Amino acid sequence: MSKYGNIKTRTSDGIVHDSMKEANRWCELKMLEKAGLIQNLQRQVKFELIPKQDGERAVHYVADFVYVEDGKKIVEDVKGMRTKEYRLKKKMMLFFHGIRIKEI
Repeated sequence: MSKYGNIKTRTSDGIVHDSMKEANRWCELKMLEKAGLIQNLQRQVKFELIPKQDGERAVHYVADFVYVEDGKKIVEDVKGMRTKEYRLKKKMMLFFHGIRIKEI
């Protein structure tokens, strides 16, 4: 069992997700994509927040899902627990990339 009680879940397409909630959302998004309501569905998309510096690693945010809806790029995160680290990265995504994360 993980720190926050989530259970890794495999969907029918063979993809392992970090939680059942995330797996269910993937299935919903796949249906929306198949229906043509969203396009270019991707999972685990990495965004750089702070580049690598003098002996330090870069800081990244990894979105659960990214897709296009009505011509607009949507960055989505399925959350059970909003950690301090996540809240900070969410603010950095808005500041550095102009992207407001959609939370499910």
